[in-house]
Amino acid sequence: MTKLTITPDCANSPKKEFLKTFNQSFASGNASYICSHVSEDIVWEIHGDKSIRGKQNFSKEIHAMKHNIADELIIHTIITHGKEASVNGEIKMGNSTYAFCDVYRFTSAGNTQIKEIQSYVIQTA
Repeated sequence: MTKLTITPDCANSPKKEFLKTFNQSFASGNASYICSHVSEDIVWEIHGDKSIRGKQNFSKEIHAMKHNIADELIIHTIITHGKEASVNGEIKMGNSTYAFCDVYRFTSAGNTQIKEIQSYVIQTA
């Protein structure tokens, strides 16, 4: 089970609550939840690693990752505005820690279908 540590300020809006759950799903390997919240034309740019385009390719990548369960997910900040948002924090897996920042673009300001993710990840320990 992945331990969740989150800044208390992160739960004061429905979209922030959604992004908290979305990131928890990444950390715990809940591929079906993640895939159900992306658009057919999703673009996931993992800077310095790869670019994934289309829901089919995205789903294949997420399902390949679902067995990499984090020991702890720490969310420092969730920022939302209109159809854009960002989440930054840390993921601890075994003896490794990764700092991350994901920038999201939704299909519209009023929903939770993600059209684009820009991911920045660095290993810190």
